[in-house]
Amino acid sequence: MESEISESLNALHLLLNDEATKVISPYPGETEWHSGWKKAFPVSYREKTFLNKLEGYYHRADVFTPCGTAIEFQNSPICVAELQSREAFYPNLIWVVNGAKFKGFKILKHLPDVDDPKLAAFEFRDTANLCMVRKSDVLSGIVKPRVLTFHHPELRHIPLTSHYYSFTWRNPHRVWYEAKCMIVIDLGGYFLYQLKQRKQSSGDYAYLHMIPRKDFIERYVKK
Repeated sequence: MESEISESLNALHLLLNDEATKVISPYPGETEWHSGWKKAFPVSYREKTFLNKLEGYYHRADVFTPCGTAIEFQNSPICVAELQSREAFYPNLIWVVNGAKFKGFKILKHLPDVDDPKLAAFEFRDTANLCMVRKSDVLSGIVKPRVLTFHHPELRHIPLTSHYYSFTWRNPHRVWYEAKCMIVIDLGGYFLYQLKQRKQSSGDYAYLHMIPRKDFIERYVKK
């Protein structure tokens, strides 16, 4: 197992090196980004094929780990039907999406812990500036509830985290908001960003959870 981890960490360095990622893929049309990601995992994990007996065709997982987790590396847009088909087939599925191709995508500000009990009475606003409204105002049907920044006395003592971020996405691929499985966005570099949503009465609030790329790979190689 240690040799598999070492192999994966060596591949991680290749994945982050522009020259090293210029590998020849055995699958026509597969991008360097796609091939580079697969090389970050042991050969025995890659390209596993399973028969979907109900629908009568095969699914091929980019990576399938010994712990039963399927990891799909998605470089191009996908339709809702295909997303739902794969999520229904694999009990444990993770999508790793090439965010470098997203248009108008930008990470903005540090967020507090969105599950902090002190924020239970508030809801985030989907704006560039970090602000909230009172949940009671939303439930009361107030059309324009009072907007509170984190300088407000009720919020200013709530600390910000180093791993949760707000973001803007001017031209979002809406299909990813429909996903039930884990979504990880790869913007390049040493960190990945899990797309999460906080349930709110005024509409779910999407945010990012920063994850070291090395930790993400090790999590599934070790098991």
